[in-house]
Amino acid sequence: MSRSCRHTAASLFLILAACGGEDRTSAFRVGLITPGSIADAAWNSGAYQGLGQIRDSLGVAVSHVEAKTPGAQEEALRTYAAQGYDLVFGHGFEFQDMAERVSPDYPGTVFIITSGVRASGMVAPMIFRLEEASYLAGMTAGGMTRSGTIGFVGGIELPPIKAAYEGWVAGARAVNPAAEPRLIYINTFEDAAAGREAALALIRLGADMIHHNADAAGLGVFQAVKESPNVDAFGANADQSDLAPERVLGSAVIDLPRAFLSVAREVKAGTFEPRVQSFGLASGVIQYVLNPMTGERVPAALKARVNAAADSIAQGLLDPVPGTAAGAVP
Repeated sequence: MSRSCRHTAASLFLILAACGGEDRTSAFRVGLITPGSIADAAWNSGAYQGLGQIRDSLGVAVSHVEAKTPGAQEEALRTYAAQGYDLVFGHGFEFQDMAERVSPDYPGTVFIITSGVRASGMVAPMIFRLEEASYLAGMTAGGMTRSGTIGFVGGIELPPIKAAYEGWVAGARAVNPAAEPRLIYINTFEDAAAGREAALALIRLGADMIHHNADAAGLGVFQAVKESPNVDAFGANADQSDLAPERVLGSAVIDLPRAFLSVAREVKAGTFEPRVQSFGLASGVIQYVLNPMTGERVPAALKARVNAAADSIAQGLLDPVPGTAAGAVP
């Protein structure tokens, strides 16, 4: 996918046709709207990789736009649909309501909302139960902490972010009931400096295990951990081991390309039925991945306990966060 096809919403009306090559209204086309930078090494970059996999595997025209404000996001949804795109991904919980407003005017477009909450007309959510993997990260943190304090940096307080935090805390306390959690929301998914300052504040409060769900702002978390002795981190949304190879113990991962390609195949084949799709550990889309460079530091007994919990979650015998909006299937 060429660099020239990455654009802001301000220029969307001028460039949508150019991004997919020639403007062929009969060709199958897929659009992606991300609420932040695809250079975040996490949530948005995974979606962009998924779009690339759709293009390469299905041989279809694709386009991407970054839209950070609600107005720009709704404009992007409407513009893709008006251009005749068959499938549009609104990448985040915040796209649900606006997609429902836009969709009735464009019945030929399927809108997929990642971390959405309900199916309505041609709007359908893909729910990623990342809290299942964050629970396993929390177990590791609870068993590894020396201070007894664990920290979490959240971007914006949205239901999926809250569920990931709650899974992290529940996992830590399953291993270490005395574990003391600390949480900071920074009200941004973009500001890496804010992520760094939040992580440093948690470290000053005694946290020696830090998890996040903050997209590009999370990059600052890893910087803070690298600056601080005896502190370890856990990645979110992607395997982020390479951001601090000697300090990341594991990552709660979403295989976004796999999920994106699956739904695109259905839409292209004409077999897609709007519905809630929910992915957890049992699906393989959600995973907890240990960092091989630091894995030997995790005791074998703790690894075995984490693996047993993963099996129980996958079999439906253990619910990491009972009753949460993000964890429940509507």
